[in-house]
Amino acid sequence: MLRFALNVSLTMRERPWLERFETAARLGFGVVEFWWPDGVDLATLARYIRDTGLQVALVNLPAGNLAQGERGCLNHPERQHEWRAAVPPALTFAQQIGCPRMNALVGKLLPDEARETQLARVRDNLAWLCEQAAAAGIEIVVEALNAWENEGYLLTTTAQTLAMLDSVGAPNLRYQYDCYHMQLMEGNITRTIRQHINRIGHIQVADVPDRHQPGTGELRFPFILQAIASSGYTGYIGLEFVPRGDLAACLDWLPANRRDPIDPAQLRWVE
Repeated sequence: MLRFALNVSLTMRERPWLERFETAARLGFGVVEFWWPDGVDLATLARYIRDTGLQVALVNLPAGNLAQGERGCLNHPERQHEWRAAVPPALTFAQQIGCPRMNALVGKLLPDEARETQLARVRDNLAWLCEQAAAAGIEIVVEALNAWENEGYLLTTTAQTLAMLDSVGAPNLRYQYDCYHMQLMEGNITRTIRQHINRIGHIQVADVPDRHQPGTGELRFPFILQAIASSGYTGYIGLEFVPRGDLAACLDWLPANRRDPIDPAQLRWVE
């Protein structure tokens, strides 16, 4: 069985924040995920999410200015105080909305410092973050991003990311596996899922090459989603795609009730 969460950041980029949650509920979802809501009053947002009755599977930790290309700053020597100061209120917000998991983007390579020095700083920051998160009852996940759209990002493969997690060794630190990013970087989607399912804390999907909804590109999603269901994965699959067309129509491959677990056989693919 499969459980889906709608990413209200990427699928509804032009909608006001509060409207996104109402829309997700109207589309039949009971669970959402989203990037850090910069510029939004967190108390108001938390109250609104609770009022909608939606659950939250994942929230990204603050990661800098995404529109300007930033992808975290755990490696940046001059932004350590800024980032660490942002963590406690982020964890508090996650607790308020009942979110069990937060994604930490690690940052892009800085040109004037050795890569290993930056990776060591990332390790230190992840270890500190996991201690703070464990006290709040929250799991931390780290993902690899594709280098085509995120030039210089420090973790771009499964092997690099798992090596980083191993070096930190925190029990509440796991791998966020994004099928879109990893198809671009290394392929072997189902083999990787089967091999590392015990390390994976969250899965996200979008089709390749244009990051639209499943069924619009080269990935064979009936096979991939069946593999996820067969792997024993019990977490949510984040629908983190850029809609090609009307969002409701982009979700036609799912049954109307997206709140309950879904058998892969119920998915309606257009041949």
